[in-house]
Amino acid sequence: MNREIIDINDYTILLEEASTDNNLIDSCFFDEPVIAIAFYGAGDVRLNVKFDGKVKEFHHTKGMVLSFYADDMVEFEHHVSKLKSLQCLVIATTIRNIDKLPNGEGQFLEQFLHQLIHPKDHYVEGPVFNMSPEMFQLVEQFFSNTYEGEIKMMFYKSHITALLSHYFGQLAKQQHTKLDTSQIEKINLAQEILISDLENPPSLTELAYKIGTNTNKLKTEFKAQFGVPVFKYLQNERLKKAYNLIKNERKTIQEAAWAVGYDSLGSFSNAFEKKFGYRPSQV
Repeated sequence: MNREIIDINDYTILLEEASTDNNLIDSCFFDEPVIAIAFYGAGDVRLNVKFDGKVKEFHHTKGMVLSFYADDMVEFEHHVSKLKSLQCLVIATTIRNIDKLPNGEGQFLEQFLHQLIHPKDHYVEGPVFNMSPEMFQLVEQFFSNTYEGEIKMMFYKSHITALLSHYFGQLAKQQHTKLDTSQIEKINLAQEILISDLENPPSLTELAYKIGTNTNKLKTEFKAQFGVPVFKYLQNERLKKAYNLIKNERKTIQEAAWAVGYDSLGSFSNAFEKKFGYRPSQV
């Protein structure tokens, strides 16, 4: 279990990473009321939020962004197992610090997360959605960086600003295309179907049929929920899985390409370089 806490520009940044061969429950509280945004990276733990005798459960946290208000009566439990590791970045601030935040960020919090700044319970939940590929990549860079000292702090400051820019940008887009609960459930099902078979994904027509909608609605609503078109999302998921296979499971480049549905090694290498900025041979 690795936990790092950094104070930057009236934000508190919490980086948590854990993997285990056995089951592990990681519990945490906040000492005072906070407004926070939690970004879940490559891990896929179960999250229980406990407050006032209630429990809110999240079962598929990989790639999730969760915004919330929480006081010191709220407990956050991460259930980590061998197959479900934890990788979580939390950006938190207090209500008294909102006016001190840089770059007009306090104004964005008021605009997009109004219910969190004016809470009516121990725990108040804001927007929950899946990260765009750009956000996911920024989060991964927090956990893979090797800088030290002042350079590390410079890295964190620039990446926090970039991550929040993408976050508020995503919220702005969602305001223009609001989805109801049933639409969100269908689009999340489409996401699960895509991820379950990266090597042989369904066509747009097949995917729309599986979730009970048409292709036009699928394309529009998927982009509204995830920030990118369906097959751009699919490509990013393929490349992220390939990166993990090469780096952590020591697969060859050819094996990784085949595992995520690429027949052409050249096409795979070009797409990989375009996404990550370097060739798969440099991982």
